Amino acid sequence: MCLAVPGKLTEIYEKDSLRMAKIDFGGLAREICLAYTPEAKVGDYALVHVGFAISLMDEREAQETLKLLKDVADAGHELS
Repeated sequence: MCLAVPGKLTEIYEKDSLRMAKIDFGGLAREICLAYTPEAKVGDYALVHVGFAISLMDEREAQETLKLLKDVADAGHELS
């Protein structure tokens, strides 16, 4: 199973000829590649899979997705 997680782009820069970004996953910052989302800009929300932004989404959709992921994680803790 594959999982993509939304985050907010906080910085965009070039590294080794690739368009890269720093993204905030609720307080956890990571570096991602923007090769598949060249239209991305600081402040956008992106859906990230294995270090690549695979699509952009609006803030409402990102927050709904994060809530669903939290609900799933909470349900898993209740079962264990």
